[in-house]
Amino acid sequence: MIVNTQKLVTDIVSYESGEMSDEDTVSFFQELVNTGLVWNLQGHYGRMAVNLIESGLVIVPDAEEE
Repeated sequence: MIVNTQKLVTDIVSYESGEMSDEDTVSFFQELVNTGLVWNLQGHYGRMAVNLIESGLVIVPDAEEE
């Protein structure tokens, strides 16, 4: 999967600055989970992704087919 590094950095800055809406945050984390990048970032991102997955807001790509 190709990742747009510039967009990723912009999104991280926006997220960490508190400038993302809830909807944008969910979309951002869905993209991070889809690409697998979330598991390579600092721990907060992984914990947030797990919380969003457990709440049903973010779907793990392999789980979509079940």
